[in-house]
Amino acid sequence: MFPKVSVVIPVYNCPYVDEAIQSALDQTYENVEIIVVDDGSTMYEDKIAPFKDRVNYHRKANGGTASALNYGVRHASGQYVAWLSSDDLFHPDKIDRQLSFMLARDAWVSYTNYDLVNAQNETIKTFGGRCYATTIEFYRAFLTSVPVHGCTVMAKKELFTHVGYFNEHLLYTQDYEMWMRIVLSRFDFDYLHESLTRFRWHGGNGTILYQAEMEMEVRYIRETFNPTLLKWFESS
Repeated sequence: MFPKVSVVIPVYNCPYVDEAIQSALDQTYENVEIIVVDDGSTMYEDKIAPFKDRVNYHRKANGGTASALNYGVRHASGQYVAWLSSDDLFHPDKIDRQLSFMLARDAWVSYTNYDLVNAQNETIKTFGGRCYATTIEFYRAFLTSVPVHGCTVMAKKELFTHVGYFNEHLLYTQDYEMWMRIVLSRFDFDYLHESLTRFRWHGGNGTILYQAEMEMEVRYIRETFNPTLLKWFESS
C-alpha cells in the first residue's frame, strides 16, 4: 500500500548538499530511501558526514552527473525513483503529493512545477516552470527547449528497463536526452500542477559555468531526436 521511493542525490563538491539531504529527510512520506552518490568530491565532505547514519552513502570515482544518477538508480530498492540535485530542495510533502498523484493514474513518470530560489534560499519566483495548455504543445516544446526540470521528476524504477539509463557521454544535458527517449517510447509524462521543488540559482550552476559545452550537447540531442519527433507529430 505504501511503495518505497528512492531519492537519488548525486553530489560533487557542492556547498549546499547538507540542505538537500535534510530536505529529503524531512519528507512527510515515511517510506523513503535516500541514496547519496558522492561522485569523487574533494570538498564539502564534512557537510555529508553528519547524515551518513541516516542515508545510503556511496562514493565513486568522478564520472559526471549521469554516471552518479545511474549508480544511484541501480542501487535503489524503491519501486519509484526521484532525483534531487545536491543544490536543490524538496518541499516536505513533495514525495507524498507526487506519489499519490501517480498512484491515482497508474503513471509511469510524472513531473511538477518548481520555485526558483537564490543562494540564500530566498524565493525569486514561484511556479518558475512553463505550463502547457495541451499535451501536444508540451511534446512540441521538446523540439526547442527542455520543458521538464529534472528534480521535479518521479518515475517507476521499472521505466529504466524500457528506456535505458542516463547517457554518460553527456556531462550536462543527460536529463534532456532521457526525457526525449521517454517521450519517443510513448510513455505519458503526467504533469502535477503543484510547485514541490526549490531550484537554486547561484553562481555555481552548470548552466552558467558550462554554457558553450551545454549548447554543443543540446545540438547533438536535437539532431538525433528531432527528426523522429517531427515524424511522430506528422503521423498523429
